[in-house]
Amino acid sequence: TTMTEVRQGVDAIDRLLVAVLAERQRYMDAAARIKPHRGAVRDDARIEEVAAKVKASAREAGLSEAIAEPVWRTLIERCIAYKLEAFDRR
Repeated sequence: TTMTEVRQGVDAIDRLLVAVLAERQRYMDAAARIKPHRGAVRDDARIEEVAAKVKASAREAGLSEAIAEPVWRTLIERCIAYKLEAFDRR
């Protein structure tokens, strides 16, 4: 009922999101190890599949697709960049 409570709630959600994103990053590390060559890191068909799944999940959860889709597309692009770096390090 107060801005302090709202901010505390947002901060708690942000901590959860960071933890979940850290777990997702570990999967990106695994993908970089598994992918057979650098060119396989970017998979446009998979990007569209993920975006479609996210939009469907957003609708089910009551999250605006106008928030979900661009957030995930940015996340996907940053994860691709991360995987490329991880791939090059191996």
